[in-house]
Amino acid sequence: MNPVVGLDIAKGESKAQVFLDKGKPHGRSFDVAHTSDGLAEFLEVLRSIEEHSGVQPTVIFESTGHYHSPISHFLDEQNYVYILVNPIVAHQAKKASSLRKVKTDAIDAYRLCELYYKEEFEPFKKRGIQLLNLRSLTRQHDSITGLCIQTKLQFQAILDQVFPEFRGVFGDLYSKVSLNLLSEFPTAEAVLDVSETDLTNRVELLCPSRSRSWAVDRAKKLVAAAIRNPFRQARQQSHLFSLQLYIQMLLQYKEHLSAVENEVDALTVEIEEYQIIQSIPGIGGKIAATIISEIGEVDRFNHPKKLVAFAGVDPSVFSSGKFTATINRISKRGSSRLRHSLFVAVLCSLRKSGSKRLKTFYDRKREEGKAHKVAVIACVNKLLHWIYVLLKRKETFLDMD
Repeated sequence: MNPVVGLDIAKGESKAQVFLDKGKPHGRSFDVAHTSDGLAEFLEVLRSIEEHSGVQPTVIFESTGHYHSPISHFLDEQNYVYILVNPIVAHQAKKASSLRKVKTDAIDAYRLCELYYKEEFEPFKKRGIQLLNLRSLTRQHDSITGLCIQTKLQFQAILDQVFPEFRGVFGDLYSKVSLNLLSEFPTAEAVLDVSETDLTNRVELLCPSRSRSWAVDRAKKLVAAAIRNPFRQARQQSHLFSLQLYIQMLLQYKEHLSAVENEVDALTVEIEEYQIIQSIPGIGGKIAATIISEIGEVDRFNHPKKLVAFAGVDPSVFSSGKFTATINRISKRGSSRLRHSLFVAVLCSLRKSGSKRLKTFYDRKREEGKAHKVAVIACVNKLLHWIYVLLKRKETFLDMD
């Protein structure tokens, strides 16, 4: 016998179906609650199947983000083998198994059991806790960065209606001294109501690392900006309220990003693969952390082409009858974060200070008549092959002299 348990994962509970062998469903579908009691009952079911068949059952379910975490964690603790199926594969299999337009959790669990006997799946390989922590931190950094960018756009829209001339006072509009000073003097009227000496003292207090002459220069620029400003005061009180709100949000986001970056730096010191990836010219600390955390253990891939497919930069193929498509875009079915990081890494490597080997490869593709983006994607593919070999051999990158 070759028993399997199919689970259709949902939030807080799953629908399960048992097969003792191919074409031999065992009993009706049942619910599995994602609680300690529900998982204990599920364990009893697994043990009863093992006693009945004499073989430890395999559990198969779709990858559903964090919804399947209670199940996978429980199976790891109980030393049960499980298979994590790509949702695209599961969806295509369900469509091909029946012409009827029926979709229920019980049927989905049933179809997963049938899929287990049709395909040759590899058991899920548990990832190291360090790389999982790094992946969580890098994704959190990207999420906070996205929120910060949106807040900056909203902040600029309000600033244009209150104090647009403030932009040229500091080199970095979003520095702490700039935001804190704007919070204290949000309008041209507020700036002109105090003396230049008071403004200088305030700037010096907010940024003690800079010289007195720098603070004097900033104060003069602030007064000049207030005089040029088209508005002496805010036309709507709500604009001032929104401006103060966005300033506080931006300051908090800067603190959060700094805290996450410190955690990433502390974690990457212990990861050997991080140093290997960073040895490639054009790949900095943040990109290296994202790449290695999204790839995970390279032993999960037995061929570099599988890593290329995981990144979603493998070419799509369309051929039917006598027709064969000549324009084949990349599949984009892998990790979007990994794909974006690799794209940025290639653009950095193509600079003068980047990788000479990659630049030579890019130039050769351009001489063959390839468009810029096509050549860049070819470089991404090449870079993935290099990363695969370096991680397998645990060697650092050696560029051309």
